[in-house]
Amino acid sequence: MIDRMGAWWRIAALAACVICAGCREDAETDATGAAGAPARARPAAGAAGGAAEARVVLPRPVELVWPTPNDAFMRGADAGQFAQPTVSGEVQSGLYGSTRSSGRQFHEGLDLFPVRRDARGEALDPVFAIMAGVVRHVSAREGASSYGRYVVLEHPEQSPAVYSLYAHLARIEPGLVAGRAVAAGEVLGIMGRSAGGYTIPKERAHLHLEIGLRMTDRFQEWYDGRGFGSRNEHGLWNGMNLMGLDPLDFYARRRAGGLFRLDEVFAAQPVAVTVRIAKAKEPDFVRRYPSLVEPGGELIVGGWEIDFGATGVPLRWRRLGAAELAGWRPGEVRVMKADAELLAANRGRRLVRTVRGVATPDEDLRTVIEQLFVLRR
Repeated sequence: MIDRMGAWWRIAALAACVICAGCREDAETDATGAAGAPARARPAAGAAGGAAEARVVLPRPVELVWPTPNDAFMRGADAGQFAQPTVSGEVQSGLYGSTRSSGRQFHEGLDLFPVRRDARGEALDPVFAIMAGVVRHVSAREGASSYGRYVVLEHPEQSPAVYSLYAHLARIEPGLVAGRAVAAGEVLGIMGRSAGGYTIPKERAHLHLEIGLRMTDRFQEWYDGRGFGSRNEHGLWNGMNLMGLDPLDFYARRRAGGLFRLDEVFAAQPVAVTVRIAKAKEPDFVRRYPSLVEPGGELIVGGWEIDFGATGVPLRWRRLGAAELAGWRPGEVRVMKADAELLAANRGRRLVRTVRGVATPDEDLRTVIEQLFVLRR
């Protein structure tokens, strides 16, 4: 039944994407909605009778589709109309951030409840790709991850080329395999309550959505060095190698008629911690997300200055010359600035601690830095 209705649901998903007045059919947008420009003909300056025409480039917003049939957020509804809370019943517990256990527990995504259930009370909502992209990982075995059955897409046409992750699926669409291209709004599977190591009751079935960045392409090397004692079944797409921003930040901009580049969201994030590291090598993160690196800088790099958000996501990078790190030990890391108010509001992430009056990276920030530079403890 769901397969036969797939086309209908895709139409519903695309309808959920708010289109601003300048981006309707007369704006000549293409099928992908990727960064680009529709063109309109206007008379060239000084042209007699408009005989000569100039093409004026108009920006297009990113085609960002809501991932379920419930478009309450895109219609301006509050979180109670779409967010699935934990057993606490507190709506904010289904949102991103330090939203659980009175702010002491971090939740790295957005949990969305279903609008349709079968006679047994199981969720029936299809889950849609939020943007055009490429399937990078499909984990079909429920017990292989706390995500349960999950799918990861990468969006290489975007800047930065973020991933999106869809977890706790009841079913994954047949034929969805790594390397396959998908369109925005394409059905990826059915919302559910699959999980590894714990049980999600049917009344709390939901989609867990993440949008974010991949820390390192050398994740297996870092993972082996930490000696976790279990096999990594998910390669680069292990949740420990993925860091998300608040999905609602992206959708809020799109709902307001903006979001012409995903970089807008990263640029708007407040900086909680600024760190310098005396490490000259260029991490693969920098090559993968060049728009997050300030242009210019030293030709001979002595190290890096990195701005992190309040949840530990690297937001901006600057190249440092050797003179700026004179007297530093190779590999030394120092906290240069820390926003105490932002850090206090995100107690679910341990980023900075003070030792004998000096701010130093705490557990969660140390882990991110170790992954970025593949450092050993």
